[in-house]
Amino acid sequence: MVANKRVEDTVAETLKPVEAAVNVGKESFEKAVKAGTEAAQKGYEQYVAFAKENAEKVSEQIFKNYGELSALQKDNTEAIMKSSTILLKGFETVAKELVAQAQASIEANMNAAKAFVGVKTIKEAMDLQGALTKTHMDKVMADGTKVAEMSMAVANKAFEPLKTRVDSTIESLTKASAA
Repeated sequence: MVANKRVEDTVAETLKPVEAAVNVGKESFEKAVKAGTEAAQKGYEQYVAFAKENAEKVSEQIFKNYGELSALQKDNTEAIMKSSTILLKGFETVAKELVAQAQASIEANMNAAKAFVGVKTIKEAMDLQGALTKTHMDKVMADGTKVAEMSMAVANKAFEPLKTRVDSTIESLTKASAA
């Protein structure tokens, strides 16, 4: 019974660094997700600033021709809807990736715990912990990079219909003012 208690204490002590490594990995993962989200938000904010700047420049000319305004409004609304749809689908894809990464992390943690149960010496435990920590950190960095890249791709793709509409609107207004 005393031997079992010592083994349990040894396992508990051995798992403490693993738990600490998992917490560090979790924090890194959360930071990567936050960076991806911030990148997408920044792209959207840039669009809003760009659109606002151009809207102020051309608003006076737009109100000169109501029929043209109605057509522009319809096309702009369609572009916004298309952009919103792209954003929603993109964020759904990013969310699925995050869930998949979380599931993979849980599975890896379970496998690590099983591996620790099988160690026979402190040296084996330390070697295993080092290897697991390195593997985990590499995975966290790769996963974070992947999410950030996915988020930027979504933001850029969602911005395209809006940019096209702004360019088209400016071209239309330039032609109208020249006439």
